[in-house]
Amino acid sequence: RSNPYQATVLRDGVRRYLQLPADQTVLILHAKVAQKSYGNEKRFFCPPPCVYLSGPGWKLKQEQIKARDMGEAGFRVCGYMGLDSMGSSLMETQKLSFEEQPDAKGFSCAKALYISDTDKRKHFRLVLRLFFSNGQEIGTFHSKLIKVISKPSQKKQSLKNTDLCISSGSKVSLFNRLRSQTVSTRYLSVEGGAFIASARQWAAFTLHLADECCPRSEFPLREGYIRYGSVVQLVCTATGVTLPPLIIRKVMKQYAMLDVDEPISQLHKCAFQFQGSDRMYLCLSTEKVIQFQASPCPKESNRELLNDGSCWTIISTETVEYTFSESLGCVREPVSPVPLIAALQLTGGGDVAMLEVQGEYFHAHLKVWFGDVEAETMYRSPKSLVCVVPDVSAFGSDWRWLRYPLTVPLLLIRDDGLIYSSSFTFTYTPEQSCIPGQQVLSDIPQDSDKLLDSIHQEFTRTNFHLFMQS
Repeated sequence: RSNPYQATVLRDGVRRYLQLPADQTVLILHAKVAQKSYGNEKRFFCPPPCVYLSGPGWKLKQEQIKARDMGEAGFRVCGYMGLDSMGSSLMETQKLSFEEQPDAKGFSCAKALYISDTDKRKHFRLVLRLFFSNGQEIGTFHSKLIKVISKPSQKKQSLKNTDLCISSGSKVSLFNRLRSQTVSTRYLSVEGGAFIASARQWAAFTLHLADECCPRSEFPLREGYIRYGSVVQLVCTATGVTLPPLIIRKVMKQYAMLDVDEPISQLHKCAFQFQGSDRMYLCLSTEKVIQFQASPCPKESNRELLNDGSCWTIISTETVEYTFSESLGCVREPVSPVPLIAALQLTGGGDVAMLEVQGEYFHAHLKVWFGDVEAETMYRSPKSLVCVVPDVSAFGSDWRWLRYPLTVPLLLIRDDGLIYSSSFTFTYTPEQSCIPGQQVLSDIPQDSDKLLDSIHQEFTRTNFHLFMQS
């Protein structure tokens, strides 16, 4: 633990941060699978891995660099992205230059990454290294695992092998290539609240399986794997903008197959028919997204003829987000590894309740904080930290008079003051006898305090609930 003076200064800083968080976020979007290149060909990853920089902390960092008389040029962020098996040489990676978007986010993408047939791995990760233009290293960030495939599967997918199937609630990207030309690739995206076809940026969409028997306004979501002929809903993960209910169709040689009922696989060609419409399909025209009316096939009633713009390729995507804040001081060391919390596990009770924090990239220089209260923390492994749950009195409350649930955010703070926020909170919950609306006895004799204390230590302290915010 810190000495009393340092602890007070640190706690005051954490309170200021909680009131006005100055976070810096690095968001990596990438496909879940990558097609292997053979010989001299280069099958660039599609959609290309993208990096977004957001949060008010980047502006704060810029002001700190200006204060050190390095000028604004020293603040520019640049980076390099490559595969995790590569050496440290920057020549083996692709350089990234970030441009500021209208929403103040920094954006860059790696359009020329590929995996060759000499790489025999079945899975790999992308590695992103970020720097300021003055040479100061920001940190190293990893993508999630990417599965290597030879080519899109032409066989009917079996649900026994779910690696390549797409489940309801998962994230996907859709792209279109006119006449199979790479330079004509357009990605379904959202801009200004409208769907567009972009040559530069792509959006991740949550693909929901819906009950086709229900009215559109209700649209209840279901679990399971997506099959051709299913009614689905596409929801943009960044903006929440949604397309109307769609029926997903298999595409074969420019025809939409109306009678195919099989699981959808990665990099399959598919089409999206608007539910209840007269053969109207989701289509792109240059950069616009429009509706296209397919032509019936006179000889085969189970097919409808599409145009190029109505044939989409579908692929699952992953997102990994790293958030940190240097608002407590000027951090000289790289911010990585940035810990990621995945789950919480509460054990024990009575005088000591223990919380296990599970996730990735943990190390011995981290402390768990419950809001502005530092917890006694023990490092167990890169995937586990264990801490003692602070007594609720540390927040100015008393177990005897706690009438409403008290929720505090969970933070991880490095020895040098670097803050890592999370989407997790911890909630202290009062006894049922102290819930709002019930009378609290105010005439308890003073000599019964010890009895009350022992009762609360024995029973109430174990009454915790954990909540994960989505």
